[in-house]
Amino acid sequence: MSLRNRVALAGGLVVAAALLLAALVLYPSADRDLHDQLDSTLVSTAASSPRFSQALKQKVSQSGDGFPATGVLDIGGTLVQFLPSPVQPGKAELADVTVQDTAVATGSRPAYFSDADYQGRAYRVYTSQFDSSSGSLVRVAKPLSDTLDALHRLELLLVGLVLGGALTAAFAARLLAGRLLRPVGRLTETVEQVTVTQDLTSRADGGLADIGGRDEIGRLARSFSAMMGALDGSVSAQRQLVADASHELRTPLTSITTNLELLAEPGGLADPQAPALVRAALEQSEELKRLVNDLVELARYGRAQVHTEEVRVDLLAQEVVDRAARRSPGLRFAVLPPPDPEDCVMLADPEALARALGNLVDNAAKWSPDGGAVELAVAFAPGRDRICCTVTDQGPGIDEADRPFVFDRFYRATAARARPGSGLGLSIVRQIAETHGGTVAVLPAERGARLRLELPLEAVHQGST
Repeated sequence: MSLRNRVALAGGLVVAAALLLAALVLYPSADRDLHDQLDSTLVSTAASSPRFSQALKQKVSQSGDGFPATGVLDIGGTLVQFLPSPVQPGKAELADVTVQDTAVATGSRPAYFSDADYQGRAYRVYTSQFDSSSGSLVRVAKPLSDTLDALHRLELLLVGLVLGGALTAAFAARLLAGRLLRPVGRLTETVEQVTVTQDLTSRADGGLADIGGRDEIGRLARSFSAMMGALDGSVSAQRQLVADASHELRTPLTSITTNLELLAEPGGLADPQAPALVRAALEQSEELKRLVNDLVELARYGRAQVHTEEVRVDLLAQEVVDRAARRSPGLRFAVLPPPDPEDCVMLADPEALARALGNLVDNAAKWSPDGGAVELAVAFAPGRDRICCTVTDQGPGIDEADRPFVFDRFYRATAARARPGSGLGLSIVRQIAETHGGTVAVLPAERGARLRLELPLEAVHQGST
């Protein structure tokens, strides 16, 4: 069953239940009111029975039977029967006389209502004392058919109202559901199209941008469109990464394969160039290892969740610089802490932050001349809600044309292609910065290059735990 039909069925059932509940309350109330009205009419008629007695006496005297008579008198559809004193139990025309009737005639018991069959019809009978002195009874009866017919008509009306209301509500709910669920249908068509074509850009063709409004359906359409856009970007980046990685891996693998094939030739190991070929293969293997490690790190720091804890950035920066100084003894390294380093505490993944600072420092060391200086400055941004780690070197600097691309994966400037490296180090820095809600940028510098990593002290980490 479609969602539209389910909504229609639910709407009809809800209205039917509400009307049925109202009918269950209304019908007993109407039944009680009609019977009370009938009883009130009988009481009023019985109270006015002395008015009829004179007419009854005249009729009986004309017949010669004597007064009072026990016959039933039909007055305007109301049956009236007088039972003279003494009232004794026995047979009577309208209803048998009982002990209770005798007690009512003497005034020892109150008047009462009862039901009786007379000449094939059901009657409501009211039995009361005729007067307080004669010791006689008067019975007043009206047929129940009028009341029962009215109740039967009410039953049919209520049944028709419940069924008609339910059907009308179901029809209206189906029409309304069709209109309300039209955006959901368009969203479903887009999902099915993406499933069949595997084309994540088809969200625009599916018209999701036209599904406006601030309701839940509009929010769902916008969220789905944003999710599709993010997924499309992720898939495109994955494909680009695979293509770039394949291209970068091909060069060292080709070199290693070529050198090994030369060594595998007859007399290859005895060739005077064999040691050089082995060294070249080892160098290419090392470059391949670095490239694979960088790819692993890039994927690692791009994961959806990161571990965070409190980190003293100035102390972490000092550890990074100390390691770099041991690797490059020909350079001078320095850490410039803020005036109040004890306040330099932030929530971050310490391993990731150390990798980001290490890549910035290693990049500066790679481009610095012998005897040059590399500085890592830690400072607070204006407002003291962000912390800035700036690395400055004394190398040749970064060309203006290369600055927008230095943090792209596998991007290597023309001057850097002759140097070892995979082109992933600065890309890893940007990945770590974005994961922590920060940024990384190239700053203008009079000499060398200046790269700044800026992170919030209390960042809302993307997917952090």
